[in-house]
Amino acid sequence: MRVVMSEAGPRRWAARTKRALSPRGALALQNIDGALSFAARAALTTALPAVPLAMAGRADAAVYTILGSLTTTFGRNLPYGRRARVLALVAVAMTLCVAAGSALGAWARPQDGGAGAAVVVTATALVAGVAKFACDATRLSGLGAVLLLFSFAVAAYGAPVSSDVLPHTGLAAVGAATAWLLGVSGRLVYPDRPQRFAVAAALRELADLMEAIDAGGGHGLSRHRATAAVLEAYRTLGVPPPTAAERSGRDGGTCLRLTDLSWSLLVGSARRPPDDPLGLARCLRAQVRPLVSRRPGRPELLPALSRAYEAGRGDTTTVARRRTTPAAPQDAELRAAELLTGGAHRHTLVLLMPALRMVLGTGLAGAAALALGLGHGYWAAITAAAVLHSVNVRTAAQRAVQRTLGTAAGLLLALGVLATHPDPLTLVLVVVLLEFLLEYGVAYNYGLGVVFLTPLALLLTDLAAPMPAGALVQDRALSSLLGIAVALLCALVVVHDRAALRAKHALTACARASERAERALTDRDATLFPAAQTRLAAAVVELREADDAAAGELWPAEIDPTELAAAEHRAYGLLDRLVRGR
Repeated sequence: MRVVMSEAGPRRWAARTKRALSPRGALALQNIDGALSFAARAALTTALPAVPLAMAGRADAAVYTILGSLTTTFGRNLPYGRRARVLALVAVAMTLCVAAGSALGAWARPQDGGAGAAVVVTATALVAGVAKFACDATRLSGLGAVLLLFSFAVAAYGAPVSSDVLPHTGLAAVGAATAWLLGVSGRLVYPDRPQRFAVAAALRELADLMEAIDAGGGHGLSRHRATAAVLEAYRTLGVPPPTAAERSGRDGGTCLRLTDLSWSLLVGSARRPPDDPLGLARCLRAQVRPLVSRRPGRPELLPALSRAYEAGRGDTTTVARRRTTPAAPQDAELRAAELLTGGAHRHTLVLLMPALRMVLGTGLAGAAALALGLGHGYWAAITAAAVLHSVNVRTAAQRAVQRTLGTAAGLLLALGVLATHPDPLTLVLVVVLLEFLLEYGVAYNYGLGVVFLTPLALLLTDLAAPMPAGALVQDRALSSLLGIAVALLCALVVVHDRAALRAKHALTACARASERAERALTDRDATLFPAAQTRLAAAVVELREADDAAAGELWPAEIDPTELAAAEHRAYGLLDRLVRGR
């Protein structure tokens, strides 16, 4: 952690600050497959335990099942085996957050102010930091740490007494268990759907690359995105990219064949662009439609892609002549495991600094809300956490814009709902609808999700402890503005210089992986090709991601762009040679 100093000069520092705080891209929409079905599953997960409780007159208890059901937002596109493990861990974490929050709230009584409220503010900041570190280390994207923090804070400020701790924990466990069951139940209907979505995403990114090649000029970012998407498809399929010798002998169905073809086109286009990139892009996009179709059954390769795939399988004429024994099964498993973990080394300090920024931001926001006497002051801490749950200062600025616009629209929506004075059962049904809209909207843009997240949080608060609608909306507005301001201030004052260190390490790692690949090719040792290819592919993706993350900080890596481009060009050229075995 480094406090901003003026060593770079006022003008240079002003330019860095302006670049880092640019909100460009904050309102861009993403193209996500399966968003509708995922949102429907999330709404059903919320409704199954909560609606019966509301019908029985215990809508206040339904709040805690809803907190547990937030587990469903994790592991959206993971294959079912990994999803079951991830959701199980998240379910335990979510339940523990509710248990810890309820226990702390019963002991400290933060609603009474004083030392108890200060203790809960401190605990909230620590939970935010731990959750941020854990989500970054495990690569859990989305709302991630914010939802864990939200569950803890709502339970802590829900005016519990000692006798409420176990019931609240049990209700949260029921909601989390429901989320787990519904999250893995899709395996019975569409067992390969996550794999198909991952392959479809890879084909889209590859089509974008082909269009960029046709347009001419630089297409490094498009190539990076395509590489990352193809590697993600291999991770989802649970296999590593093949070498020339392996491609001619493995056949794991259409999804694997399409991914192998995508890999060949990706690395081959770095050496020799295709003759008709636009036609190839159209063919790739046409293949996406049967992959994302809701109809069961396996898609078939289109004729043009099928011919390209078979031609690629036959491109094994010059394989290594020394020790050409195929890789043993355990070697393939190790390569797949390395690919699943991301390949590149994750430095603890690189992960620790954003977590410390999160602790500071949420702690200061919560303390400021407490000092100003804001009701529901934990909303300021949650808002700060949402802004700081980002990659760098630039994405924090984007989150701030999204949070501001989304909260403003959401408050109007919440005010309209509360103005009708709905009964508790109606409130629960509206919460279920908002959960559907939240999960559907956030898949396309975070700000769109905040539009529905804001009234959802307000309605849950009103269910737990009813109060006048005007006061509730005013508290939320003031707390949100305070949280956004504190988060941006922390992002600017606490400079994450470790992001620059990560970029430099990534450049070194990519160079070393390239050297290993060159040695394997020089020695013509086919047994070294698989590991060399896997490490090099992961290293070249990490290089671009690390450089982009550092570029959005006030302490940039200052890597020469030509050096970065040369390292990428060398890596893709070596990957092409490894794939062709020559």
